[in-house]
Amino acid sequence: MQTLASYRKQPATASHWAAYLAITLALIGLCCTTPASADETSTDDATSEKTTENEQGDALGQALESQAEPAAEEEDYETRRQREMEARKMSYLPPPENGKQLAKNGRAWIDRDKNVVYVDGRISLRKGQLEMFACPPNTKEHESIVSVESEAFVLHAGLLAVGAETGTPVAFAPEYKAPTGTKIDIDVIWKDKEGKQHKVRAQDWIRDTRTKKAMDLPWVFAGSGFWKNEELGTSGYLAEDGDLVCVANFSTAMLDVPAERTSNNSGLSYEAWTEKIPPLGWPVRLAFKPVLKDDGTQKPTSKPATADTATSSDVSK
Repeated sequence: MQTLASYRKQPATASHWAAYLAITLALIGLCCTTPASADETSTDDATSEKTTENEQGDALGQALESQAEPAAEEEDYETRRQREMEARKMSYLPPPENGKQLAKNGRAWIDRDKNVVYVDGRISLRKGQLEMFACPPNTKEHESIVSVESEAFVLHAGLLAVGAETGTPVAFAPEYKAPTGTKIDIDVIWKDKEGKQHKVRAQDWIRDTRTKKAMDLPWVFAGSGFWKNEELGTSGYLAEDGDLVCVANFSTAMLDVPAERTSNNSGLSYEAWTEKIPPLGWPVRLAFKPVLKDDGTQKPTSKPATADTATSSDVSK
């Protein structure tokens, strides 16, 4: 298994990129963080010296107390760090039943019978404001709950293969236009330290900073886009820089929310719901499922269904 860093590559040429996508889609088809001192003689001076010593003693005690608080904070940090290191030793879930691997590198699969794309990842953030729910490795882990072990374009290709259709990314000028595309449901699957498996909607880990309730918006397959350097003859998929599953609008998002949600730090709408999220580094699996009609075509965008009854109240303890 390669490290997360190995998934970030140099930009490919346009022809190489096209070939890579073609191979990925072909495979899909085939698979389905200075004291003072003096000699004093007078009683008054002795009293003064004693008073000074007391004051110095008090000052020293205060200084020691003030140093004790950062030490406690450091201990808490070390405890959290140790917990994260232990979590990173946890193994991923076995490959999904009937899942066919999407690419040689990474941990992404497709189940053509269920029309689901799976990808493994680890918890990268449990507290703080969010711009993303999930990101590719070594990109935006500081504002994403999950860092996945796959390149973004591989997941894009997988969604196309299970019937999802790209729409249009958000537009900001001359006026705001919400992103469009097939609605994509996302579930999070993981096992706690006792081995009990849990499954919840991704929205249940995202708290609205105003209502203090779970995010009530779905995601749509906006599709991101490609950049191209004509002089160098290189190109790449824009979502590789981090905008995989967004909760703030980005014109480069692969999945985005179909409502106006600013990416300005002063106005971010969502935060991680700490109490519901496993420890940092904990392995999880994301399941992406397009919302399709019985005939396989996409349904109109709507709000997500009721949350799964499974809970995660004990996993972060």
